[in-house]
Amino acid sequence: MRQVKLGWNGPMVSEICFGSLAISPLQGRVSFAEGVQVLRYALEQGVNWIDTAEIYDNYPQLAQALADYPEVRVVSKSYAVTAPEMAASIEHARQALNRETLDFFLLHEQESAHTLRGHQGAWEELQKAKQDGRVRYIGISTHAVAGVRAGALQAGLDVIHPIINREGLGIIDGTRQDMLEAIQFASEMGIGIYAMKVFGGGHLAGSPREALKFIRGIPGIQAMALGMSSREEIDFNLKFLSGEEIPETLRQAVAHRPRKLYIAEWCEGCGRCVETCPQGALSLEELEAQEDPEESAVIQAKVDPDRCVLCGYCGRVCPHFCLKIV
Repeated sequence: MRQVKLGWNGPMVSEICFGSLAISPLQGRVSFAEGVQVLRYALEQGVNWIDTAEIYDNYPQLAQALADYPEVRVVSKSYAVTAPEMAASIEHARQALNRETLDFFLLHEQESAHTLRGHQGAWEELQKAKQDGRVRYIGISTHAVAGVRAGALQAGLDVIHPIINREGLGIIDGTRQDMLEAIQFASEMGIGIYAMKVFGGGHLAGSPREALKFIRGIPGIQAMALGMSSREEIDFNLKFLSGEEIPETLRQAVAHRPRKLYIAEWCEGCGRCVETCPQGALSLEELEAQEDPEESAVIQAKVDPDRCVLCGYCGRVCPHFCLKIV
């Protein structure tokens, strides 16, 4: 598999980073054991780094898959705001992943210079962790053009994980062109860049070759995280990026199956999912009036399918388990 250098000062890694959200409990596509097997298969094929996050709740799954692969690098992320919170997140990852040193640790979903200032304590702890050997490389993930530009100017930052795809889906503050220009700006400053949501959260999975070709054609991007939950998806992506012929049977095996966010009828309209969604795809709506005028209005969550990127983050905060990707 093609190896690339992540930024000026980063390590050599495979062009594909295994996006483990696809095998995590947040998305529920596969069981714990199935996810372990899929990940091990990817590692056997030469994928040598994995993207995860504290919110994915899949450290035990990764630790089991990585037991025989100590050389494989892991990226994790945290929403920590303060230094103590970040220290706790780092220590949790070290213990759960059985790693003395974490390869990469990022601030999760930063939006701008303003949010980075708000997370200054956490960032200073990341810098400290890099100095004392708990973490090798630090950075941010972001769905925002302003996040990429601010990250590129952040002291000590090594890597940015931005959302980018051929339709510009999921970018929260600008166009696809705006994001491409921000990525180029960061890349010219030596920042390592690996792409997120290449298939637009599944919306572009019906034309995977076009989606992959677009990302590979962006000069400022060195690698891409791909969410894969089957051997067939791994084989398809590796064969395409290697320039190999893809058998028709494999094309059919990875044929896109439409997916959506399901909201159960027992939703109580608490609004936690609305607050959590980074895409602004969720809202609360009042259902039709009840027959009994004395009854309170029923409020439930509603999803805008055109904005939803099927990340599954909303399901994690729902107290009644109303949300699921199906």
